[in-house]
Amino acid sequence: MNDGSSSRIVSALRDWIADAAPGSQLPSTRALVSHHGASPVTVQKAIRELTALGLVESRPGVGTFVRAVRTARPADYGWQSAALGTPRHPGAVASAMRSASHDTIPLHSGYPDRELLPERLVRAALTRAARSDAALTRPPVAGLPELQSWFARELGSAAPAGVNPPHPSDVVVVPGSQSALGSIFGALAGTDRPVLMESPTYWGAILAARRAGLDVVPVPSGPAGPESDQLARAFAETGARVFYAQPTYANPTGAQWTPDRADEVLQVVRDAGAFLIEDDWAHEFGITTTARPLAAYDDAGHVVHLRSLTKSVSPAIRVAAVIARGPARERLLGDQVSTSMYVSGLLQAAALDVVSQPAWRTHLRGLRTQLRDCRDLLHRCLAEHAPRLHVEHLPPGGLNLWARLPDGTDLDAVVQRCERGGVLVAGGHEWFPAEPAGSYLRLNYSGPDPASFADAARVIGAAVDEAG
Repeated sequence: MNDGSSSRIVSALRDWIADAAPGSQLPSTRALVSHHGASPVTVQKAIRELTALGLVESRPGVGTFVRAVRTARPADYGWQSAALGTPRHPGAVASAMRSASHDTIPLHSGYPDRELLPERLVRAALTRAARSDAALTRPPVAGLPELQSWFARELGSAAPAGVNPPHPSDVVVVPGSQSALGSIFGALAGTDRPVLMESPTYWGAILAARRAGLDVVPVPSGPAGPESDQLARAFAETGARVFYAQPTYANPTGAQWTPDRADEVLQVVRDAGAFLIEDDWAHEFGITTTARPLAAYDDAGHVVHLRSLTKSVSPAIRVAAVIARGPARERLLGDQVSTSMYVSGLLQAAALDVVSQPAWRTHLRGLRTQLRDCRDLLHRCLAEHAPRLHVEHLPPGGLNLWARLPDGTDLDAVVQRCERGGVLVAGGHEWFPAEPAGSYLRLNYSGPDPASFADAARVIGAAVDEAG
């Protein structure tokens, strides 16, 4: 039989199916062969075509039946609202995590474009890791010893004379910094306790603290860092024992604490008998300065250092490390084990491979130049096409410009007008632990296609003028 015979059988059966009730059984293959004078192969081919069209369904060992037509109806999940109760915390996705379509200019993201990542090193490292024992074995709960040693050496290399560098055993490898923040807040701050935070600061830290049941207390912070007397007063008034901060290239402002301010803050933390959670998220993103981790100047366990490789190596390699000393380290490790057990050995091996290559340092030198060019280009475009935006200071590193809108401007209207114009921006209110000190936009200069910055600035400038 030829394909035409199969088509004739399909046509005949479709007519039969149109008159049959749902669930009716088709004639057997033997009956169809006899009726149509076709071979069993041709009949089976016809049935497969009908199955692909969704007209029939086969039940192994039983037969083939006319498929019932399923009428679409809206699902009713109303019962879940009563079962779940009122949410303790909002579950909305932050604007910085929104996906962007190809026809938009994404200035809202918190990640660098893939052109700024060591793609060749990452691909080669993943290939080698997949061929190693790391692909099939469970790593130690605190992390691969070699990766622990790398993180310890990185921090220890900045330690001045007279300060003991961290030991590899002080390092706990974690599945990304966001996961670690939840463990840190829960283990160090306690339940229903206050935690101090710079304001503005990383929205993910605010979310993690609130999910841990903590009362977030803002401490104003400027281009040089928080004022030590304001921090001391906050410790005294609240009885907090944890201060979360980003001393190096803060998100969203890009600020870096001055050495003097860092010394003052560290002394305040020591006097309060408290912990400073140092989120060193942008360690590799220096432009005109280099990172100066505060943890390198503390060997008494006051500074808990958090460093992630997710943004600098690859967002697909969610590997970070917490460096803590004394009982704090044991509590953090215990919390991590209870929540994530361990970090994928495959990802740890790949991350270690990337940062151990000589080409990694070469990549970082080139990255500094690329970030500087992107930062300066976006700043110039905003000055020309959106002059009513005020960038208080040009950040010495990081990925973002922090731009203030004129007083009285409707921030939501600006964000919506920008989106209608094909530009995604992040409204700055998400980075304030309490009421915003003003209306701001966080604009990522490390995203794709810097050639589009001028067009984006025109859209932003027009949106500000319309909403002002």
